[in-house]
Amino acid sequence: MLIAMAGLPGAGKSSVADAMGRELAVPVVSVDPIEAAMWRAGVARSQPTGLAAYVVAEAVAGGVLTLGQTVIVDAVNAVEEARGQWRSLADRHGVPVVFIEVVCSDPVVHRGRLEGRSREIERFYEPAWEAVERRREEFAPWADDRLVLDSMIDLPLNVATALGFLAAVS
Repeated sequence: MLIAMAGLPGAGKSSVADAMGRELAVPVVSVDPIEAAMWRAGVARSQPTGLAAYVVAEAVAGGVLTLGQTVIVDAVNAVEEARGQWRSLADRHGVPVVFIEVVCSDPVVHRGRLEGRSREIERFYEPAWEAVERRREEFAPWADDRLVLDSMIDLPLNVATALGFLAAVS
């Protein structure tokens, strides 16, 4: 199964993805550390490293699926092209794709999380709140069925909800 996380930066999707990965004992492929690695390798930030990070994440996730294992992809997935990328990957491997969107229903808490977080990703700079607000306006409407989790809810409860959802669709 391909589990594609989605949500704005700072909403809590990485926390949910990592907790699910530990619970399911499956790898989590995260776009942000991939992009930061490109910058550390000398690829200029002016290059389309965000798009390139999605392509690298797709290749890594595809390798995991080739092994017959479930994989979680942790990315914003705000646009239809990104979501289509995961649907296409799952189709090529003959596995279901499940989308899980994480939102934070309290904008004050969301902003505080974003501005106060440090994920220890070398040379990765968190986006400013204004950039997150712009991205919220650009977030494409969903055509896919998905589970929506609110990170204002306790993490273990959200993970249990996600695992129940996965069990129902597999």
